[in-house]
Amino acid sequence: MILLLLASGFLAGALGGLLGIGGGILIMPLLRFILGLPPAYAAGTCIVAVFFTTIGGSFRHFKLGHIELRSILPVMLIGLISTMLFSFVFAYVYQKGKWLDWGTGLVFMAVALRMIGEGLAGSRNKEDLDLQDHKGINGSLVTKMSIGGMAGIFPGLLGIGTGAILVPAFSIVLNAPIKIAIGSSLACFSLNSLASSVLKASQGFVDFNLVPPLCLGTIIGAQVGAYINGRFSSPVLKILFGALFVYVASKYLLAF
Repeated sequence: MILLLLASGFLAGALGGLLGIGGGILIMPLLRFILGLPPAYAAGTCIVAVFFTTIGGSFRHFKLGHIELRSILPVMLIGLISTMLFSFVFAYVYQKGKWLDWGTGLVFMAVALRMIGEGLAGSRNKEDLDLQDHKGINGSLVTKMSIGGMAGIFPGLLGIGTGAILVPAFSIVLNAPIKIAIGSSLACFSLNSLASSVLKASQGFVDFNLVPPLCLGTIIGAQVGAYINGRFSSPVLKILFGALFVYVASKYLLAF
């Protein structure tokens, strides 16, 4: 069990550091379908592990120069408020386990399609702008606040990540280079996942017996994923993982 949790955490962390997502797309199916946790407990335990993924990945991306905190502060603050709000909503809807499964499946399918699309596009997302000439995330305050508000819904309500929103929002809507979009996504989500973790733990939806090995794996994996991100593009990996995520999303949707 410990080895399974360590390995799963490592893979989830590596994926998060590489592609700017929280890694919940691997952790949630493990907790839900292999370990058999009820949807609410899977969501609560998952978001704790995701927090450590985002912290580990953010630290590495910051050292690589992919994060400029002042430019994403509005996204982080509004995302925090949104996450807290929907975490309280979660306390009232957790009994609707099948609805949580269905919502998770839809989000996972969005992540899968996004990854496959980026992988097929290949070089289109490969440092579209010179990283040395494009620091931080540009854009209006209203746009950033809107993105933050949308991004806070999923960790609060479903216990999963916001990379499916933040990375394309930063790279397409705000025209940021993909590596800056990935690093900024992890930094924003670290605050969201922290708030969601604290609230879900206070609500009693975290299985702390599973947390230590899972989080240790995510911390190590996030460093590895961010290291790889700093040196290689990953269109093939995105297509392969995207295909896997279509399968995982289908399990959630069919469970409904």
